Amino acid sequence: MTRSLEIGGAERQLTLLAKGLHQRGHEVTVMVFYGGGFFEPELAAAGVPLISLEKRGRWDMTGFLWRLVRRLREARPEVVYSFLPAPNLIAALVKPLLPGARLAWGLRVSMMDMAHYDRLARWIYKLEGWLAWLPARIIANSERGREFAIERGFPGQKLAVVFNGIDTGRFQPDPGAGRRLRAEWGIGEDDFLVGHVGRLDPMKDHPNFLRAAAVFSSQWKKARFVCVGGGPEDYGAALLEMSDALGLSDALHWAGAREDLTDIYNALDVFTLPSIREGFPNVVGEAMACGVPCVVTDVGDAARITGKEGWVVEPGNPEALAGAWLEIARMDAGQRREAGRRAVERIQEHFTVTRMIEETEACLSSLLSG
Repeated sequence: MTRSLEIGGAERQLTLLAKGLHQRGHEVTVMVFYGGGFFEPELAAAGVPLISLEKRGRWDMTGFLWRLVRRLREARPEVVYSFLPAPNLIAALVKPLLPGARLAWGLRVSMMDMAHYDRLARWIYKLEGWLAWLPARIIANSERGREFAIERGFPGQKLAVVFNGIDTGRFQPDPGAGRRLRAEWGIGEDDFLVGHVGRLDPMKDHPNFLRAAAVFSSQWKKARFVCVGGGPEDYGAALLEMSDALGLSDALHWAGAREDLTDIYNALDVFTLPSIREGFPNVVGEAMACGVPCVVTDVGDAARITGKEGWVVEPGNPEALAGAWLEIARMDAGQRREAGRRAVERIQEHFTVTRMIEETEACLSSLLSG
């Protein structure tokens, strides 16, 4: 159960998990608060039933909860597995009306600065912590997420870690696709393209990326940059104003939200995660699976994903980001290809979708065996 299946990391993981469990013979039904999400056709093609609860807005609760309970009672699930704070909270509230069902929560982030969110979001976050004793199992997608949950008061004995799975059938090296996209963006073969993929959200720290871009531009003549992702218009306008003030107007392309992420990663010379908060950042694993060197801030499990095959710097340090980019830019073509090859191998060895499905299956099955 989740809010929707719009484009997002948690939504992609839920879709992969539902398909995988269905293929392994389990009866799986996905419930969403809001229908029409991007990943719904993928579930339909795989034969996974989906139920939209047709929530009409934030404050549509009475009718929504009635439909939710009715649908759950009709489905008679053995396990209800919810993703993200609001679905976790709602699943806990309706659990007493579902005798016999076991409840599992999915935690998808680590430390969050709730000052950036509205009052309702802050209350949901608090309530999730207060009710954390209700689920029988809590599955975090990162070690840092598990550690922070325990710091919030979550019961450690109920917490398990299952790392996200990277779909290496979709995310893989494709130099031709990368060249075509670079041509579309007007990026030359000799340009050094640094990319950031992430929604426009304070946690993603686009200002850090922009300041690093200004530093790197002064060090590398052929520097170009791209930011991929959508978000609130007012925040996007503020970032655009900042980039213009830093003199990046001609070097930076704002691509907005896009679906062709494999092509995007393959177009980059280096991928960067400049965040101040993360859990398991899928974009890092996806870029590595495409053979792209990655520079990440030391947040969440980003450094765990890259291992020795990436560059890790402290958060909020644009000079450190620019320095890592410069180190990669100074590599010759052969060295970059070797770095990309090692990145691909690390993802294929440690972060596969099959491993994620099997470990989640084991966690959920353990609830039924006592």
